[in-house]
Amino acid sequence: MNLPESAARAAPTAIIAEDEPLLADELADMLHALWPQLEIVARVGDGVAALNAIDEHRPDIAFLDIRMPLLTGIEVARQIGGRCHVAFITSYDEHALEAFEAGAMDYVLKPPTAGRLATTVQRLKARLQQPAPDLRRALEDLVERRSAAPRYLQWINASRGAAVRLITVEEIVYFRSDQKYTLVVTADTEALIKKTIKSLVAELDPTMFWQVHRSTIVNVYAIDSVIRDDRGNLTLRLKQRPETLPVSEAYTHLFHQM
Repeated sequence: MNLPESAARAAPTAIIAEDEPLLADELADMLHALWPQLEIVARVGDGVAALNAIDEHRPDIAFLDIRMPLLTGIEVARQIGGRCHVAFITSYDEHALEAFEAGAMDYVLKPPTAGRLATTVQRLKARLQQPAPDLRRALEDLVERRSAAPRYLQWINASRGAAVRLITVEEIVYFRSDQKYTLVVTADTEALIKKTIKSLVAELDPTMFWQVHRSTIVNVYAIDSVIRDDRGNLTLRLKQRPETLPVSEAYTHLFHQM
């Protein structure tokens, strides 16, 4: 007896192309929990390997890191045309995410969260009912948006003992230089990175992070209040940390409107 095509079809398949193994493992584990029927048939770490895996396994879905060695996720998506559905793995800003939302593709934001990934899974399940679209025009629009809009850091790899933690910028209360390293401080943890305060100032969103001292950058949303002493010196009281942060004279103008 011949089974209907829908009944005979195997479980949906996917590849993950991500050059950070810890992220790839985390994404695979979360996908397994949210979509047990989805079979991850390959995990690769660069764009050329992604193309080869798509040729070999013919997956229904390709999870493609935007920034990969050899070929980017966008370059891979351009080459595969409509051979499978695409979900990009990205840490880009809201302008790029708007482009994903408007297009025939989806995204996983780094680091992945169960809530956002559940939305992606539901969309992909619905899209599997239709042939994979040709994304070339949508990708051209995405590239234009990326080139037109400034891109800021969205997450940071920070060392904490022998482990490497992924910290989103929204979690960070402040940065402080610590000899050869920079201390990254969240509400309940501290970790070290090798980026300098100077480089961070150039890479962080200036509407969210202000340099208040030659050695300190603070998340403005983490500030509880500004204290002025008898000499006019400013100190920042934080919402989620007990310590205070001094503001050097060169940066007091940032708080004149307060």
